[in-house]
Amino acid sequence: MATRPTKCITKNVQKVARSALDAGGGILRLAPTWVPRSFLQPGKRLKLHPDDLYAFGLHRGGIDERWFGSTTEAANDNRTINEGLSAVIHDGQSFLLRDVVADFGAEIVGGAIWKKHKKWPVYSKFFDNMGPIPHHMHQNFKQAKLVGREGKPEGYYFPPQHNNVGNNFPYTFMGFEPGTTRDQVRRCIADWHKGDNKITSLSRAYQLEIGTGWLIPPAILHAPGSLCTYEPQWGSDVFGMYQNLVEGREVPRELLVKDMPKNKHNDIDFIVDQLDWAGNLDPNFKSNHFLRPIVDTQTDTHADKWIVYGRIDGIQYFSAKELTVAPRCKVTVKDLGANSIIVVQGEGKINELKLNCPKLIRFDEMTEDEVFVTEPAALRGVTYENTSATEELVVLRYFGPQVNPHAPNINSKL
Repeated sequence: MATRPTKCITKNVQKVARSALDAGGGILRLAPTWVPRSFLQPGKRLKLHPDDLYAFGLHRGGIDERWFGSTTEAANDNRTINEGLSAVIHDGQSFLLRDVVADFGAEIVGGAIWKKHKKWPVYSKFFDNMGPIPHHMHQNFKQAKLVGREGKPEGYYFPPQHNNVGNNFPYTFMGFEPGTTRDQVRRCIADWHKGDNKITSLSRAYQLEIGTGWLIPPAILHAPGSLCTYEPQWGSDVFGMYQNLVEGREVPRELLVKDMPKNKHNDIDFIVDQLDWAGNLDPNFKSNHFLRPIVDTQTDTHADKWIVYGRIDGIQYFSAKELTVAPRCKVTVKDLGANSIIVVQGEGKINELKLNCPKLIRFDEMTEDEVFVTEPAALRGVTYENTSATEELVVLRYFGPQVNPHAPNINSKL
């Protein structure tokens, strides 16, 4: 693999972007976008070379995330310029997908999304840790607006190709055990500096199943386990950590309140009331949030499955599919909107662009496993070709809001 361009151009982006769009028939090649987290331990399943896990510096923490089709900046302290933003690579030049969307609007993301959001409002990532992360929530849109941000619903899928090992804790705490009281949770926050606040003792853990997923609305507590996770989500990085000690590591209280108004940082009642109590106490939590893949189309040459689907308060914020193409086969897929893809297995082509799932990636290397498909290209149809004689080509792709009204809801079947 070649080394990616180190300099990202910001001037005359329209000209080079138009060249890229014309050359790819509306498909843009993206470079890997690596994101570190200072309070977590990498799970080592992103195919990133082990020597590069701390490429941002030890003080920034290890790289445990790779973001796909992102126009959202990572909300990290001491972040580098453009951290979290996907870069398009064309003709030896690098430029931001965010700039392409800003310049070309509906031609990239589609008329409906551009009219309402004036941006690509979603992204996805691989989230990969050695152990569990703190019990936390993501603010809803009303709450996030208080600090000038947006809310964050998210979905999970656990791809088999990135889960050859489950690591330390392949279980996820979600919500609260029915019967949990507000006073019990309030005590966990009040006792933050007195040792383990034991908030997960009020919750319920679910063993994670490879090849399945979950849909998590805002304001729902969850402590993701140690499977590598594909996460389509809203384009926001807001959260509040409600657990103060994980595997013996302290969680700074600043991570509890970082996306709450400053005058509320010591208001325990406000902090507790950020939680969706009905949602967290749902006695049917699993049946209302658990996702099994649902086949959309299946033939001798390919299978296309819904892997993340469902609606939150009646809104489809995102959706995702897994396409598998048999060896030496090809299929033309027409989608209803723009989508971002990542190859998790095999090799082949999307139209005339090469696709290849790498075995190992250096931090500064360019890969051939990630592209962004614009809405016009998706509507025309793109052809996926598996050039291997023996191995399946497997591609994950996610879509923006309300793009797939025919997609199933939770507990439904096609």
